[in-house]
Amino acid sequence: QVQLVESGGGLVQAGGSLRLSCAASGRTFSSYNMGWFRQAPGKEREFVAGISGSGGNTYYADSVKGRFTISRENAKNTVYLQMNSLKPEDTAVYYCARRVGLRYDDWGQGTQVTVSS
Repeated sequence: QVQLVESGGGLVQAGGSLRLSCAASGRTFSSYNMGWFRQAPGKEREFVAGISGSGGNTYYADSVKGRFTISRENAKNTVYLQMNSLKPEDTAVYYCARRVGLRYDDWGQGTQVTVSS
């Protein structure tokens, strides 16, 4: 099992930016496909962005495409989510997760992002 710890959440005004970080344990981080998810109050958890182990392939939900950027630094066992042009509807708890096959098996504890209008 891989331990994941998110950080970087907070309160920001609409139009602002935040960068989330997710630090992972494990010696083979570069082999992990990683993803970011979010869950707003009263809603189901939804996929936000994903990245391959090498960082060469990235994927985004339509709702964040062009505003969010996922990246990783394998030497630091860390994956990032740069969030720009934030909107109130981006308010949620954000989670990073490790993909194993077709599912995400390891999850962090989450970090709260609140965007005020």
